[in-house]
Amino acid sequence: MTAFLATIGRDLRLSLRQGSDAAMAILFFVLAATLFPFGVGPEPALLARIASGIVWVTALLAAMLSLDRMFLADYEDGSLEQLVLAPQPLALLVLGKVAAHWLSTGLPLILVAPVLALMLAMPSEGLPVLLLAMLLGTPALSLVGAIGAALSLGARRGGTLAALLVLPLVLPVLIFGVSAVEATLTGLGPRPHLLLLGAITAFALPLAPLVTALALRQAVE
Repeated sequence: MTAFLATIGRDLRLSLRQGSDAAMAILFFVLAATLFPFGVGPEPALLARIASGIVWVTALLAAMLSLDRMFLADYEDGSLEQLVLAPQPLALLVLGKVAAHWLSTGLPLILVAPVLALMLAMPSEGLPVLLLAMLLGTPALSLVGAIGAALSLGARRGGTLAALLVLPLVLPVLIFGVSAVEATLTGLGPRPHLLLLGAITAFALPLAPLVTALALRQAVE
């Protein structure tokens, strides 16, 4: 557990020191969401109907921007080999890096999402469900994203390759996240969709670090 917390602290310090990846993801999130009213029209009724989809799609794409940086710096400076050779389980260290990625990227997206949702005329009763759905679903984006980042490590245009690998796998998160908000706004309960989001994250939590660890071992050999 000490190694897990140390990994989180180290990656968070590096993220705060550099700051560009998290800032770029948030800036992309805001800009992409604000472009939709120009493309589909400013009618509040139309925007309210598609607001949850806009927020989720742009958040998903924003989370993809920093995936390739999750292991790339360690790969380039040789730190990844030290992580692989460390006495601690590599999957646990990977989980620490995933947690740091979510704290520096996923959590800021969740904090910004209500502002964008209100800007897109989403009814206020949908905001709590949107936040809860993103809180349950965005960790799965980081967990599955770690697999794509590890598999594309060292490849040319690794960020693009990682996004192409990850996007089809996280479509259920997008579908259930949007459906939870839509069910709330139409008078149906969001519980089934939220439970499915939680189940996806719970399934990915033990499995994704193990798969990522295997991919990282292959990358350094």
